[in-house]
Formats: sequence, C-alpha cells, structure tokens
Amino acid sequence: MNDMLELAEKVGVALKAKKLLLSVAESCTGGGVSCALTEMPGSSEWFDCGFVSYSNSAKSEMLNIPASLIAQHGAVSEEIAAAMAEGALANSEAHASLSTTGIAGPGGAVPGKPVGTVCFGWRVGGITHTERKVFSGDRHAVREQTVAHALTKLLRYVDEI
Repeated sequence: MNDMLELAEKVGVALKAKKLLLSVAESCTGGGVSCALTEMPGSSEWFDCGFVSYSNSAKSEMLNIPASLIAQHGAVSEEIAAAMAEGALANSEAHASLSTTGIAGPGGAVPGKPVGTVCFGWRVGGITHTERKVFSGDRHAVREQTVAHALTKLLRYVDEI
C-alpha cells in the first residue's frame, strides 16, 4: 500500500503543478482509484469527483454513453473506456480524467476477454488515450494492478503536457 500512496502523491503533485482538476470514471475498480487519490491530504485542490458506474445503465445515465455504443463494443472495450473518460469530463468541472472498465473476476469472462481484462481511458491535454491490459491474479490483485496502472499512465500523460 505504501507504493500506492507514493504514486497517488506523485499524481497529486503533478496535477497541482499543472493546475488541473481530475475526474475519475470507474467500473471494475469500484471507486478504488478515487479512494487512493483522496487518501492524500489536500486532494480537494486537484480532485474534482469520481463516478462509480458499475452497470451499463449507470454508464449511460451518469456518463452519457449511448446504450448502442455499449451494445456494439461491450462494456469492457477501449471504445467504452474512452467514452467514460470523456463523459467524466463533460459531467464535472475537471480538466483531466481517467477511466477503468474490466473483468476483475472470478467470473465474467467472455470469448476474447478473459478474467483480468481491463480497458483504460485517459483524457489529458485535449487528447484521449486508451489501452487494454490483461492482469493476472485474483479479484483483489486485478483491481490493485488496475488502480496502479491507471495512476502510472495518468502521471505520464500529465507530465507530458
């Protein structure tokens, strides 16, 4: 957990230095990214809000993602991760966002998307980035790796602007 706190602190320092507010849209992490970030004292200076949109209907209602897009690509897809990151920005005061959507397990695998599949979205500096990863381990391990990866890449994208 110390590594996660150190990573969250680095993210906070970078966001504050660039005068950016962050919003987060989470599915498979169930608020884990938001929790890690708000462990930091003073996080209200750079953290705006988090959306835990676990169901498809919540993704549509909270983040303005068309149900047809979810039906076309599936909730665990880079297309939906991008839409979640963009929806988090559109429904907040933030300047940057990240999203997570995946299959943490132990069930939920579908053809082409095994347990551990996670799609990410980051919207920073007017650019949307996405990535698909497959993590190993149990539900807890997949979720922990997802949070760490989401924050690591966010830090990289913030540092690049």
